[in-house]
Amino acid sequence: MQDQISLKLEPRDVLGKQVKHLRREGVVPAVIHDHGKPSVVVQGNRIEMLKVYQQAGRHHAVKLTAGDRNFTALIRKADFDPKKNQLRHLVFNAVHANEKVEAEIPVHPRYGEGNDSAPAERAGLVVLEQLDEVQVKATPDKLPDFVEYDAEKLVAVGDHVTVADLIVPEGVEVLTEAGHAVATVFEPSALQAANEELAGAETEEEEKTADEVAEEGATEATAETEKSAE
Repeated sequence: MQDQISLKLEPRDVLGKQVKHLRREGVVPAVIHDHGKPSVVVQGNRIEMLKVYQQAGRHHAVKLTAGDRNFTALIRKADFDPKKNQLRHLVFNAVHANEKVEAEIPVHPRYGEGNDSAPAERAGLVVLEQLDEVQVKATPDKLPDFVEYDAEKLVAVGDHVTVADLIVPEGVEVLTEAGHAVATVFEPSALQAANEELAGAETEEEEKTADEVAEEGATEATAETEKSAE
């Protein structure tokens, strides 16, 4: 678990399209949803809010101070400007300390001491990671920063780990289907062939779509010619 993450915000009076003036001044608008109560509109310094988002993600509780009110909350949505890649809005969901909440937690491999790869990879095979995160449920203080799987079990072609094999801290319930594959070992040639087959299927689908469009165009042109002849 990370140390406590805190963020000081200010009540916000500016609403709607007028918030663009705040963003020009390096201020990010945000909202706190609080268990069906009226939402609290707030604002904060862009740099500080971005730092908190990078630390907390969507799975670590944040201690918020908004004026004279305090909240424990999770970040539910972060909106970025697609051109400037600047944070422009945050949505928080307030939570109670004893309330179990759902969150998406990253999945990481755990390697043996002194290793930075699985045995299969050290032998020249390929480990395909098939799941980046899992949905879990726990009280805010129990939410882990990530969950792990034992990558040392991945030795030969066909070896795999599933969600059921994840190393989950006490007090955390995993909601993602237990049989969902997390990582699987493949022969490099088999993986390459599968990628080529997938690329070929996509190309064939694109060509098929193009042919269908051309055929539809020809049909429409023929119909238009016949109509003109009438």
